[in-house]
Amino acid sequence: MKKLLLIIAAWMSVVAIGMAQTPRADYRVVPLPDAINGIKSADFSLTPQRLINYPTGNRDMERNALFLSQYIEEMTGNHLSIRPTRNSRDYADNITLLLDGKIINEESYRITVTARGVEIAGKTPAGVFQGIQVLRKSLPVGPAPMVYLPAAQIEGSPRFGYRGMHLDCVRHFFSTEAVKRYIDILALHGMNRMHWHLTDDQGWRIEIKKYPRLTEVGAWRDGTTLGHNSPVKDGIRYGGYYSQEEIRDIVQYAADRYITIIPEIDMPGHMVAAMAAYPELGCTGGPYEVWQRWGVTDDILCLGKDNTLRFIEDVLTEVAQLFPGEMIHIGGDESPRVRWEQCPLCQQRIKDLGIKAEGKQSAEALLQGALTTHVQQYLSNFGKRIIGWDELLGCEVDTTATIMSWRGAEPGAQGAQLGHDVVMTPVDPLYFDYYQTKSTWNEPLAFGGCNTLKKVYDFEPVADKLPADKRGHILGAQANVWTEYITCEPQVQYQVLPRIAALAEVLWLNPQDKNYQDFKDRLPRLTNIYRLYNWTYRAKSLTTEDEAND
Repeated sequence: MKKLLLIIAAWMSVVAIGMAQTPRADYRVVPLPDAINGIKSADFSLTPQRLINYPTGNRDMERNALFLSQYIEEMTGNHLSIRPTRNSRDYADNITLLLDGKIINEESYRITVTARGVEIAGKTPAGVFQGIQVLRKSLPVGPAPMVYLPAAQIEGSPRFGYRGMHLDCVRHFFSTEAVKRYIDILALHGMNRMHWHLTDDQGWRIEIKKYPRLTEVGAWRDGTTLGHNSPVKDGIRYGGYYSQEEIRDIVQYAADRYITIIPEIDMPGHMVAAMAAYPELGCTGGPYEVWQRWGVTDDILCLGKDNTLRFIEDVLTEVAQLFPGEMIHIGGDESPRVRWEQCPLCQQRIKDLGIKAEGKQSAEALLQGALTTHVQQYLSNFGKRIIGWDELLGCEVDTTATIMSWRGAEPGAQGAQLGHDVVMTPVDPLYFDYYQTKSTWNEPLAFGGCNTLKKVYDFEPVADKLPADKRGHILGAQANVWTEYITCEPQVQYQVLPRIAALAEVLWLNPQDKNYQDFKDRLPRLTNIYRLYNWTYRAKSLTTEDEAND
């Protein structure tokens, strides 16, 4: 009897040691779920023998199941097969993806874990995908034949419907593979919009079939300024563009991950690359060359010419057909009107339209407003709405235009008061091309300024003074990545990671639920995933020493 007891004790010790060595999931991820409630049940053991169920005949959910299988294999080394099912009896001992109409928000999720199985539910496949990201991030990184998932119910719902990141592929060009990896970063962090800056003075990056010279000429510059706009150029021909086939591929890649791409075709300013290809689009007729430096030029599109309006319509027709999302960004920022003041054709257009200066608004500013209204009406034929930078507020634009507030919080509040929907993207703290520390001596060259991880985390998109009945106009927020000084993909990642994690909590959590120190405590498990994918991130942002220096 004593021998039997010793054997049992030894066996129990082995089991206890095995359980202690078996890694466990941790649901306190970034962004933090709204609720993590324990359930009286044993843990669920995640092993390669488990299956991932999805509703029969639902292709979106099948793709979600494939993503989950891929993520689990990347995180733990275990491959789980997927299968369609209609029978709830199949749920036992497996992971099941479900649609539940009782869940209110389109992107909310509910994860239920017991010893008998795991259910990831959402009102839509997009909500299920967000739940999949939570489960993915809860897993330990590294080979593990078994992972314990503690019994719990985890729920989350985004605070804002617009959760965006921007990428400038004009100042420096990035391959389709790099753009897809950027989309992967967005998906991991619960973002659902990518604002893609495709045209500017320094290059035209989107193929337009009707105007081939836009990419034959406009996509290439004969050199690039060195440093912060020094007089020295490197003299190296630089450029590139995305074919329409590549754009469709990237748009679908994002859509598969429930991310909508918003293209930006900037107008009437930031158009020198187009004017270099078609000089007749400018007031002076050129010659123009694709810009090799950064900044703002007086040369903008001539609105006194009918062929300019046809050009805009033709370009937007092809853009609208490439991007199925509701919004197209038309820029509208940094458009000096000096050329219009001196251009007889533009002045005649002002007279023909009956435009007269009003108060602080010049006739030329109202001419830009007329262009914006024309574009609004034209794009409505495709079921599209415009979004533009906050300078549009000075152009008498219709409230159907969404405003992107970049010059601080005040323009966003003003736009909301007027009845515009607004996306908050102020320079401070959401320009991720800015430095992440004041101690810049060992940092890669950046635009300037300083937007630390904590400044991003502390950002509040809804101004206190905004009346309650106007707060719904704040759709969300977005961080911008301008690439004048960002020359390669690792540097893009370095500028974004981990600040995007702080922005994710701003956009998912209610202000009262945010806690910066708790966020910092959870962040290292997210950076383990960065390392898994060989993404470059700023490790110093995780230290208190870095914050002390700031």
